Amino acid sequence: MFSIVMRKTQSAVSSAAGDEVLQLRALWRRYEHHCTRTNSCPSALLRQDILHQIDRREPLRKIMLSFPDCGPSDSVLPSLQPLLMAIRDERYTHAQEFHIWSLSLKQKDIVELCLLLEKKGRTVYPFKSLELLDCKLTEGSLARLGKAAAVSYLTTLCLDYTRVDLEGLKGLLSGGLGASRISSLSLCYCGLGSWSGTLLASLLTNSSVRELYLNGNELQCGGAAELLKPVAENNQKLAEIQNRTTSITDETELISQRSNTTSSRQKKAKSKGKKTKKKREKNKSGHGAAGGPWLEKLHLCDNSIDGSGNEGPNQLNHFLQILCIVVKFSSCLTELDLGENHIGEDGAKVFLEALRERQATKLSPIKIQVSTRMSTETFSAILKSAKELKSGKKRRKTKGKNK
Repeated sequence: MFSIVMRKTQSAVSSAAGDEVLQLRALWRRYEHHCTRTNSCPSALLRQDILHQIDRREPLRKIMLSFPDCGPSDSVLPSLQPLLMAIRDERYTHAQEFHIWSLSLKQKDIVELCLLLEKKGRTVYPFKSLELLDCKLTEGSLARLGKAAAVSYLTTLCLDYTRVDLEGLKGLLSGGLGASRISSLSLCYCGLGSWSGTLLASLLTNSSVRELYLNGNELQCGGAAELLKPVAENNQKLAEIQNRTTSITDETELISQRSNTTSSRQKKAKSKGKKTKKKREKNKSGHGAAGGPWLEKLHLCDNSIDGSGNEGPNQLNHFLQILCIVVKFSSCLTELDLGENHIGEDGAKVFLEALRERQATKLSPIKIQVSTRMSTETFSAILKSAKELKSGKKRRKTKGKNK
């Protein structure tokens, strides 16, 4: 009997694997057909990935669309349309990540992509991650993308190396990004200036975003301070509430210890009640006690945050003051990348003191990256008071500036 069950199970697994192979072959054939019909260059990288999954007899979970072999001088140019049509034709719903690299996307491309992402129609495509790396997007395209994110399964959005100006960022954020499920947003090397700080702060306050990657922009001290201001205010407010709660609990316990009139049963019940109350109060102070923001990861590497330029040392001091409040009081911050921002020896010492205060309050250590342009002693002390962060973001030789 057992052997019969095993044979049936193996047969079902083999049949499922066979179906995956057939679906992948059909997807590639359909993609090639649409490339030929639209006079578009097929992606060799996509073909390689599909063949690899066919060999493994597994579905394609991560779609990578890139054309390293196609140049602007070629008669057949790359396009997103054939792939979108192929996915729809075959109703291929296994993929969860969509990565598109170095494509100049037209408004029609974005509209079709957004229709695929949105939870509408008979077939739902459950993409959780979208990366448009070094893609040219118009203000209208960014607004349409934000609108689609609000009614999709997306939790991660990456637009690195894609130029985003003031109106483009407004369009992206006002389109519906705040109402989406997105918890991780990456806008590295997008030409963001100090003007973006207030807009991004509003996003953190009114959205699910917990991870923000902004490496290689020009937020400078002013933009970075505006970005962190609501985070610092929320952290400080919650810390004050927690301190008041702890003080009241300590006083109650002291009175309870001095009282000898309460029976042992009453004492146990009271103690249990206190623990329940304390746990309830602790839960209230966690994620969800207020509207947020609840920032967990912030990467600001190479953002001209220093004492030079038009802003001067006063703006740097203002930024450090706000940053140190976050470092001292945030219970959810896990990563902070300030690499290639030269805060100087004095600024580094202020930052170090905040890290030490965080240690004293028993908050979990933060993974940190800072510039080495400070004394060896201070740099070593900072790393000793935190954990070293190794940034996984690739950098370009130059970055766009949009002050």
